[in-house]
Amino acid sequence: MNKQSILQLFDKHYSDRYKIYPSSIKSEKDNYFFLVKDNQEKYLAVVGKPEEVKKFGSNALEEKKIDENKLIIKKCYLNHRNLNLLRGIFPNLNPSFCGLRASFGTGDRLGIATPAHIQAFAGKDIFPILSQQSVREMARTERNWQKVLDDTIWGCFEAGYEGLFGADADHVKDIKELKEAADCGFTMFTLDPSDFIRNDIGRLSKQELEKLYNQISNGKEKENLYLNKKYKIGEKELIFDKESLKEIVLTYSEAINHVVKCYEFLKDYKKDKFDLEISVDETPTVTSPLAHLFIVLELQRRGVDFQNLALHFLGDWQKGIEYIGDVKQFAKEFSLHAAIAKNIGGYKLSLHTGSDKFSVYPIFSQETGGLCHIKTAGTSWLEEAKVVAMKDPELYREIHNFALENFEKDRASYNLTTDLSRIPNIDELSDEQLVDFFNKIDSRQLIHITYGSILKAKDNKRKYIFKDRIYKILFQYEEDHYQELSNHIKRHLELLGA
Repeated sequence: MNKQSILQLFDKHYSDRYKIYPSSIKSEKDNYFFLVKDNQEKYLAVVGKPEEVKKFGSNALEEKKIDENKLIIKKCYLNHRNLNLLRGIFPNLNPSFCGLRASFGTGDRLGIATPAHIQAFAGKDIFPILSQQSVREMARTERNWQKVLDDTIWGCFEAGYEGLFGADADHVKDIKELKEAADCGFTMFTLDPSDFIRNDIGRLSKQELEKLYNQISNGKEKENLYLNKKYKIGEKELIFDKESLKEIVLTYSEAINHVVKCYEFLKDYKKDKFDLEISVDETPTVTSPLAHLFIVLELQRRGVDFQNLALHFLGDWQKGIEYIGDVKQFAKEFSLHAAIAKNIGGYKLSLHTGSDKFSVYPIFSQETGGLCHIKTAGTSWLEEAKVVAMKDPELYREIHNFALENFEKDRASYNLTTDLSRIPNIDELSDEQLVDFFNKIDSRQLIHITYGSILKAKDNKRKYIFKDRIYKILFQYEEDHYQELSNHIKRHLELLGA
């Protein structure tokens, strides 16, 4: 049998009830596997010899013998067990190590965006990190590491994707979270040591700094390694004088200790190769070129093999909107950061809060020679919310008003300059004008940061108020959903010159 005959066979028995995803059809030893959907849900269909087919879905929804072909058609749930069976048959469904190549992460808060992300990557020379979620995001979406990774892999299967992809356990802060993500099969780990980075150093007096510094057990060791050492970086010369070295050591030493501890755990625990990203961007402190140099030299000296480094770059990096700041000034300082990375070698610079920073992508790509990593997350959720506004204006109006009520509570964990007074009154807008909310800074951020409250909201009967209806609309208008989202991510990739 071939792909065409399988389509005909399935059509013969189920055409009135299910739509098949032709791109998903995979075969192995005359057994065929593909996705189908009815008007409510997606399923795995298996066609083949009884002894092989029966491995799938002990609680299968439906099974039918086809005597003339000695075959069985079975329709199964998209659950973890069935996915593991598929991953055993088709190794390309397992995430991979990326290493030192250009890469791009696509967060997916609803778990249904992967096929659209894959469309965006078509023809692009960049490694896709298709599974990416932070601990904070999972708490707000009521998901876990396994659910995040499984949803991504089912999306790869649906799209018929056979290329390499990564899975990033994002902004992990402790070893327990690392272990859980590693157990689920993640291949990239983003360590967030921000709890160990001091942000008060710039406010301390010289006497206070001196007192703190003298309490550090290895202060003299750091001085022997770095004090008054000169580093030629491009046309610049970076020097650790006593004052700058003290401030940098006090700011980052405990964070580096935490990273070393986490890395040593991963190295012993995860037997396969993995990508490691160090993130020092989640602090109020802009990372100076000298601090960048110190962090990298210390990590390498202490044996940490990392592939990505996310710094807090100059400017204001807010969620889901364009870069705020002087682009020329950013370019000037970033060129020095890029020169440090090139001079030392062995890692990429990573841009967090990378969604929609269109003005800086060409700079980021050009200065790094294309060897960089970009992270996006909430922008995919915003495109999905936009599709809801386009297809079900009444539902979007409810979501919008609910977001306004919850904004002050939800903004606490974000750096924002959102001004709700600049958002037009939704009651004065026509249905056709609702999509304009997604072209404006304040209304984009309104929906961006309240996603957790929106998705978790329940009524008195403990039923979701919005979540199930959002999924239903995006399922019903799946092609529009994929198209809008794919076009948006594609714009990011094209500006990077992927």
